[in-house]
Amino acid sequence: QDFRDLRALCLSQGLLFEDATFPAHISSIGPTLLPEEKLRQIKWKRPTELQRNPYLIMDGVSRFDIMQGEIGDCWMLAALGSLTLRKQFLENVLPKDQGFQDDYAGIFHFQFWQYGEWVDVVIDDRLPFLNGRYLSVHPRTSNEFWPSLLEKAYAKLRGSYQNLNGGYLSDALVDLTGGVQVQFSLKDPPPDLEEILKAADKSRCLMGCSTSGQSRRNIELRNGIVQGHAYTITGAVKIPYKNVWKHIVRIWNPWGRGEWKGPWSDDSPQWDYVEPKYKEVFLRNKDDGEFWMSCENFQEQFSWLYICNNTP
Repeated sequence: QDFRDLRALCLSQGLLFEDATFPAHISSIGPTLLPEEKLRQIKWKRPTELQRNPYLIMDGVSRFDIMQGEIGDCWMLAALGSLTLRKQFLENVLPKDQGFQDDYAGIFHFQFWQYGEWVDVVIDDRLPFLNGRYLSVHPRTSNEFWPSLLEKAYAKLRGSYQNLNGGYLSDALVDLTGGVQVQFSLKDPPPDLEEILKAADKSRCLMGCSTSGQSRRNIELRNGIVQGHAYTITGAVKIPYKNVWKHIVRIWNPWGRGEWKGPWSDDSPQWDYVEPKYKEVFLRNKDDGEFWMSCENFQEQFSWLYICNNTP
């Protein structure tokens, strides 16, 4: 499907695009994602029906725009969270020639890396709702729609929303960058893990991590970490603490909430021993799903580390 041709056709006819290849129908959701009676209750709505003034992007693209919906696609959203930090990759995936303000015709397109080339995926902007709530990822700002539309394009690429329900963070990192990915087991980590994390952060690599356990069940431990879940690594630094240097890692939960409650978390006493100038730069005390933890706790709580870059 050619995005520009289809949009021009819709504009000339005064119609909003309806994508016959990924219709507003149960087949695009998948037969077993939900019980049958719930599947029948799904309604499809365009952003223009939901908001008087919708935008594709407001004030730039940020990981904090993303809040995971009913679908278990944390593996894809964790990769997407990392992508938002790396603008050079983002422009491939999210083309700038579209929006709700100019030439709006209910049609959007996104690009993903598949088998050695960038594939352009065209969608209409009808989004699935169940009982008035987003079935898919929903934006933190009610009138910003890039997360929901990008997720829909990825669901189309994969065949259905159901096919996003469980997957590999490593696959999503490559699909969003065309890069080379490497993974490390944290049960048997390399001796220089702290340096690897710091170097990868400095080299502007995309990074993610995952916990072991059943992804279908999403059990949240008392310490705030979710089992069988994927997270984004958003920073790795060395910070002066009580006369020594401490390696800490910053991690973001695609739920957009739910944080680690142990040492170096938002309210932990460790921050009382950090100089104000460092504290001001690094600590963001909000329930936004993002938190710091020590490298030791990181190795204990997570099972895999994924690093992806456009060169090895």
